Amino acid sequence: MAKKPNLLFLVADQFRAMCLEPGGDAVSTPFLDGMASRGLSLGQAVSNYPVCSPHRAMMMSGQYPSVNGVTHNVNSETAPWGVGLRPDAPSWAAVLRDAGYSTGYIGKWHLEAPVPEDAIHGTGPLEDGRYWDAYSPTDRRHGFDFWYSYGCCDQHLSPHYWTGDAGRHQRINVTGWSAAHETDVAVEFLHRAAAGGPDAAPFALAVSWNPPHQPFDQLPRNHDTSYAGLSAAQLLNRPNVDLGSETGRAAAAIAPLYYAAVSAIDAQVGRLLQALDCLDLTQDTLVVFTSDHGQQMGSHGLLYKNVPFEESMRIPFVMHWPGRLRNDPATSAGVGLCSVDIAPTLLGLLGHGGSVPAEMQGTDVSAALLDCGADDAGQPAGTPPSALYFHYPRDHNEQHVRGLRTATEKFIARFHERDGLSATLYDLVRDPYELEGIRDEGRIRAQAAALQAALAGARQEWPGEAALAALAEGR
Repeated sequence: MAKKPNLLFLVADQFRAMCLEPGGDAVSTPFLDGMASRGLSLGQAVSNYPVCSPHRAMMMSGQYPSVNGVTHNVNSETAPWGVGLRPDAPSWAAVLRDAGYSTGYIGKWHLEAPVPEDAIHGTGPLEDGRYWDAYSPTDRRHGFDFWYSYGCCDQHLSPHYWTGDAGRHQRINVTGWSAAHETDVAVEFLHRAAAGGPDAAPFALAVSWNPPHQPFDQLPRNHDTSYAGLSAAQLLNRPNVDLGSETGRAAAAIAPLYYAAVSAIDAQVGRLLQALDCLDLTQDTLVVFTSDHGQQMGSHGLLYKNVPFEESMRIPFVMHWPGRLRNDPATSAGVGLCSVDIAPTLLGLLGHGGSVPAEMQGTDVSAALLDCGADDAGQPAGTPPSALYFHYPRDHNEQHVRGLRTATEKFIARFHERDGLSATLYDLVRDPYELEGIRDEGRIRAQAAALQAALAGARQEWPGEAALAALAEGR
């Protein structure tokens, strides 16, 4: 019987897709570039809800936010609302564990709702009273056996972790850059996996680095300082950035630090790829690199994420698996993948497509990714034609936002009980930087109807349904 493939799943928080694209950001990523050239990089990978916890929950469970329980970032403010990954949510890790895999999770989790006892961890309560870090009990780790993780703690140079069955107050405190330390732990995991020999259980290891997420100035000692010598125009070479604005100046100030963190993350990827080579694991291991969302970095007058613009929604999705993946421009540019598709697709790639839990709402696009010559490849499947966008309001002053993105268009509908519905449509082919909305009423009505159908198909309710239906019908 053929040996089951391994999985090394890498996530870097807030990593812009443009960092890995020709003509994109002015940053050096040789190891990820090498992964893409030898493997496959998807140019149409997007986050349905481009902020940390909601994407991570969809990525793990294959379920939309209203189903998996994570409709907002998980912290002490949202925990009383019931926000947190539901204990009974499916996960790709649980499926693989039940199939005999040795599973492990290292780094940022950010899916467990904090309890009052967690207020002492991380940075503690912020100025607004919220605290973010949380201990994950052993029965709420969703299929991961090896555990070296924390909730959410933006302290890159003084991270902490819980491991094994250690209790809430038995955390491990570390001095040093978090991503490098977590890579050390991952390399040790790989060595243990390799020590079992050819008859050892396959492994599925997730490594979740917090950088390049802010704070941007918390960098490793040997970080690349060359980006500080670039001009603002070189750092932010995009027509949707106003370099003279306050936001543009702020983006130009943080960009050298952000790019230094990106390059340092790339180096950690290189360390793991080298470990796989040294341990003779490369041939049997699917390596995936991705992120939970991007970052605006000055685009549209914004610095961060959680908005429906491309630089927030689009994520890298780079795969490496010698001889098993299609490596052609059509696949790279044409296959769509979004947050809820990741879990079923990982299972499909590893040969467990028949075990995808029925509760998962995403689409398995693995057949479109596997090389036709691979033993377990199927015929290319129809890939998801579109990706839903979600933004849930924190209070009654915010809008309820839903959207629909395809490879060529993006339709965004904003609804507020007081102000009604407003809608914007972008042509992503002619206007990739989303500088001006389309005013063609026919196209707007068509996309409104498409969004209406997509929400219904995903069993998603929202307050703007009636207004959206009226727009679709031209009323």
